[in-house]
Amino acid sequence: MVTATGRTRKVPRPRADALRNRERIVAAAREVFVEFGPEVPLDEIARRAEVGNATLYRHFADRGELIREVVCTVMDRASVQAERALAEESDAFEALGRFVHAAADERIGALCPMLAGDFERHHRDHSDLDEARMRLEGMVEELMEQARAAGQLRPDVAVGDLMVALSQLTRPLPGIGCPGIDRFVHRHLQLFLDGLRAPALSALPGAPATLEDLRREA
Repeated sequence: MVTATGRTRKVPRPRADALRNRERIVAAAREVFVEFGPEVPLDEIARRAEVGNATLYRHFADRGELIREVVCTVMDRASVQAERALAEESDAFEALGRFVHAAADERIGALCPMLAGDFERHHRDHSDLDEARMRLEGMVEELMEQARAAGQLRPDVAVGDLMVALSQLTRPLPGIGCPGIDRFVHRHLQLFLDGLRAPALSALPGAPATLEDLRREA
């Protein structure tokens, strides 16, 4: 940074312990939001992260800012999983399936719906969210296109179909305390993936769901 006197002054970088605290807060918030929903007391998130309340508020001014950071982090991590699947899997459908299971582990179905309703109305600057969402959607489209080009993906499905199923199948059922729920999530996701394979065993009603369809519904 150049000062008024023309001298260059280094901008201080965040301390390592501050970065660790921020990462712990985001990780704890991800877990707590999945378990209890977006209205959980922030005190509980601070307790789970093993930091003081003041530390939490130094990093995140309010609940909306924390929710946005958690969801952006989850979408970014899912995008990285998609990139790795594309790079490392020689079978296009195996790459798609690997991504779907990895996205479920990120709890994407439980967290992304938190961006609706009051959050969207009161937080107008969504540039970071839009960027993370567009990157993820682009990776999912590429995964599906490669599987379709290989003749492995049934032709009457679109990326919106996958995103709807991923959201619904990875969202915890309300009012249940089911230990080991992940093994059921992945079981049902595999059933869904088997239904995506070509050749199709039945005709689907309606038209494929596109991302534009989902945005119009929102």
